[in-house]
Amino acid sequence: MLTERQRLILTAIVDDYIRSAEPVGSRSISKRGDVGYSPATIRNEMADLEELGFLEQPHTSAGRIPSHKGYRYYVDHLSPVDSLSSEELEVLKTFFAEKLNALEQVVQHAGSILSHMTNYTSILLGPEVFHTSLRHFGLLPLGDNKAVAIIVTNTGQVENKTVTIPPGVSVSEMEKVVNLLNHRLTGVPIYKLKSAIYNEVGQEMQRHTQHFEELMTIVDEAFDASQEGQRLFLSGTTNMLTQPEFKDVEKVKSILDLLGETPTMLKMISSASAGAGIQVRIGTENDHEAFANCSLITATYAVEGEALGTIGILGPTRMDYARVIGILNILSKDLTAFLSKLN
Repeated sequence: MLTERQRLILTAIVDDYIRSAEPVGSRSISKRGDVGYSPATIRNEMADLEELGFLEQPHTSAGRIPSHKGYRYYVDHLSPVDSLSSEELEVLKTFFAEKLNALEQVVQHAGSILSHMTNYTSILLGPEVFHTSLRHFGLLPLGDNKAVAIIVTNTGQVENKTVTIPPGVSVSEMEKVVNLLNHRLTGVPIYKLKSAIYNEVGQEMQRHTQHFEELMTIVDEAFDASQEGQRLFLSGTTNMLTQPEFKDVEKVKSILDLLGETPTMLKMISSASAGAGIQVRIGTENDHEAFANCSLITATYAVEGEALGTIGILGPTRMDYARVIGILNILSKDLTAFLSKLN
C-alpha cells in the first residue's frame, strides 16, 4: 500500500512522462504546484517507489520512468475522467450528425476519428452479423456425446461447431428443438438469436422436452458469439512511427506485422474487451510479445443490450490514459445509441 505522498509523486511522474517522454527527475517534480515537497524528499520517495517496482531508472544518472506496475496503479486509481474540451466534444457531435447509413461506414469513420483525436492507432471490431439472419439450424449427432451444430445464414455463410450432448438427452428431443428453432427463429438477426431463444422459445421448449436445462446448454454452446462474424478495422497504424518509444525499426515492424494478422488480432481484441465498461491492458498484460511496450484500451458497443463489437486504442505504455478513456467512454455510448437508430 502506497502512502498518500508516494501516490502523489507517482502520479506526477506518470503525468510528466506522458507529456515529455523523457525520464523525470526530482527537481522537475518539486517545481509542480500540486506536489509541495523538496527535491530531497522526492528523491527518497522515488527510490522507494523504484524498490517497490513502480518506477524504473533507464540510466544511472537519469530520472525515473514508470514501470508497467506503475502505469497499472496509475490507471486503477485514476480520478473520474474530466470532460473533454468543447472542440473535442464538437468533433464527436458532428460525427453522429452525419448521414451515415451503413454499419461498415459508421465503424470505419469512427476509427478514423479516434486515431485523429488521439494520435494513436485505432482498432475496431465491426460485426457482419448486424445485417445477417438465421436461415437454418441443424444438429448432427456424432456419437460419444458429441454433435455438430450447423448454422446457415441468409448470406450463405455456414458455420459448424462441435457441441457436447449432456447425458440423458435423446436424438428425438434434439430433433424437436431443431424443428422448433427453425420454425420460430428463421429470419431473426444473428445478434438477437440468444435473447430470442430465452424470451420467445424457452417456454415452448420447456413444455415439449424433458431435459430443458440440458437442451438449453446445447443451444447456448451452439449459438455462442463467433469471431467469424466480425471484421477488423484499423486506422492510424503509422501513428506508431511518431512515438519516440518506437524509433527502433524492428520494434515497430513487429507491431505492424501483428496488426496485419487478422485472426490473431480478432482473438486478442475479443479477449481484451471481455467484461463490462472500459478495459485497459498495459504492456505485458497483452497477449503477444510484440505489444509488450504498448497499452490497449477497449470499450464495447451494443444494440438492444447485445454486445456487437469493440472500439479500441493501441499506443505506447506512455499513453494519455485519462484522455483516451474519456474519448472511448463517450464514443462507445454514442455509437451504441446511433446504431440502435440504424437497426
